[in-house]
Amino acid sequence: MQATTATSTMKEVMQQAWNKRPLIISGPCSAETEEQVVETATRLAQTGKVDVLRAGIWKPRTRPGMFEGIGAKGLPWLQRAKKLTGLPTTVEVATGKQVEDALTFDVDMLWIGARTTVNPFSVQEVADALRGVDIPVLIKNPINPDLELGSGAVERVAKAGIKQVGLIHRGFSSYGNTEYRNAPMWHLAIEMKRRNPEMMLINDPSHICGRRDILMDVAQKAIDLDFDGLMIESHIDPDTAWSDAKQQVTPEKLAEMMENIIWRKEDINSEEYHAALEKLRQQINHLDDELMQIISQRMKIAEKIGEYKKNNNITILQTNRWNQILERAFAKGDQIGLSKEFITKYFDAVHMESINHQNKIMNS
Repeated sequence: MQATTATSTMKEVMQQAWNKRPLIISGPCSAETEEQVVETATRLAQTGKVDVLRAGIWKPRTRPGMFEGIGAKGLPWLQRAKKLTGLPTTVEVATGKQVEDALTFDVDMLWIGARTTVNPFSVQEVADALRGVDIPVLIKNPINPDLELGSGAVERVAKAGIKQVGLIHRGFSSYGNTEYRNAPMWHLAIEMKRRNPEMMLINDPSHICGRRDILMDVAQKAIDLDFDGLMIESHIDPDTAWSDAKQQVTPEKLAEMMENIIWRKEDINSEEYHAALEKLRQQINHLDDELMQIISQRMKIAEKIGEYKKNNNITILQTNRWNQILERAFAKGDQIGLSKEFITKYFDAVHMESINHQNKIMNS
């Protein structure tokens, strides 16, 4: 009877954490020893800033020979840490067997990692193992920027009967990215939130950054974008961690970060605020309408250019002209406060639409 009451109580604690905003999840990238897990959990609990304890038990690694996690023998360590601190626990799972092992040791919440989300067969295996289970499940975005894979993973887990499904944004692998371990590509997270407005969306600054010195900036950006919480890796001695040492912080440093973040709210009950905001939004709507009209006029001119090219057997793409457009736009953008990154994305989109219009003329 006591065991049933304890289980019921922890389930209530997990439910309270799930409903809390912001939800803060923290713990070591990898469970290394029982002492390390318990001490990390104890120090995190003492901060009063953490709602759920995480630890990597199984670690999918890029190359063989890297530390791939302590395995199931680390699950009793988490169980002990939970008993000592009262913190519910969460681990990453990638197979049906890992789901079964985690549930055997009363793990309170599971998450599906980026390397698993990218594989529908693996997601389905995890989903099948979750049938009949009442437990929250978080899903990380796939390592590549493919929203459909993320949406597919959500659907598979939901169809397995899991009622509490959330998303973790941990950035995407991208060629040429040097600033971050995984490029944030915030617009993709925003799109997933648009598609799933009622679903929890938390941010994983640790895996976006890959280094602790910019964790705070990324965490603040996530909160500014109305994320529902954060998952940040914490270790009692980060520099000696067996995996991802550079991106982990001590429990005390984590607490300091939580104190320094400016926690935003989505709305306030103020008529003056809403009236002022609505007036500005209407101005944006009018400007957007004008922009679309101007772009439409631009495409009509592009079509006329396409007719001249067709009549003279000239290729659509004119590389020198495209370079001139970009150089002129970069210079103008710098003068009026528009970033080179934005100019590049905007003109790439306009250029491709122009090519599509000319292509129709060419082949009509």
